[in-house]
Amino acid sequence: MHNKTKTLLCIVGISLLLGGCSGESEKAKETQTALDDSMESVQKYNGEGYALPYGNTTDKIAEANLDQIVDAGIKLFQENYKINVKVHNVVGAQDGATIFVESEGEPHFYTYAVVPIDEKENKVMTEKIWADEFQVENAIKGGLYHMIFKEEFSKLDNYLESVAADGQVTGKTKVALQNVGGQGFMTPYYFISMTSEELAIKHVYDLYKNNPHESIENLRNAYDKTQFDPENFYINIQYFMADEEAEPNKEIFNRVVKELEEMNSIPKGSYSVFLNDNLIDKQSADGTKDNSLERSFPDYIIKDY
Repeated sequence: MHNKTKTLLCIVGISLLLGGCSGESEKAKETQTALDDSMESVQKYNGEGYALPYGNTTDKIAEANLDQIVDAGIKLFQENYKINVKVHNVVGAQDGATIFVESEGEPHFYTYAVVPIDEKENKVMTEKIWADEFQVENAIKGGLYHMIFKEEFSKLDNYLESVAADGQVTGKTKVALQNVGGQGFMTPYYFISMTSEELAIKHVYDLYKNNPHESIENLRNAYDKTQFDPENFYINIQYFMADEEAEPNKEIFNRVVKELEEMNSIPKGSYSVFLNDNLIDKQSADGTKDNSLERSFPDYIIKDY
């Protein structure tokens, strides 16, 4: 009887142990499934699935009033910035909806505006539409930088495209930039950002704002190189592995970093470099993860020659 009891307790113990492991395993599977559902190959990602906090209800209201929102977004940029934009996407958020736009022509950039929504009244308040002045101004300045330093940026663009030409790495799709970009001047491989202390471009921006049809020559002449500080101007490079199963390749990453360090004809500024695996988070449009390779703050690649 004693032996039988020991055997029974042992069986019960093993069953409980297996049951516990099984429960934990199921939770882990559910977590992994949710994670897998939120990730997509960067080549396939077009912005679908992008979400902002507490935006489910406002997203539906925005969809029902899409034409009204699009018209309000176009009008805002025409009246406040004398810029024609195309509205690519509208995403519900808390108490409003974010409108993703792209400028038509040059200076080229992506940015966003916000239209408030009254959920209780089921009403879109287009008369209260607004845009973050700092974000829009920086987006325009980034586009102006690319315009007046076209030759330098062309060399950077050609280099970054040549790295991707062999098919091992890739960038974001153009449609993803259009639908959920909003970070100023952007290409599939990088975006420009700057601090409020970036003064070299100030007179260029003021000249452009007064006359959007100002010549590129006059805009470039307005640039004050004596005010340039690379710590206030950033070129953020981001690649993805082209193979869906590939981990970020250290050899490719190190080669890109080394070659950028050695280049002297690309735009001045502080460069960061990221190499991600192939997957991007659909909800945030972000590809950086724990396995990403990066050269960034505080160890930027500084170009100030």
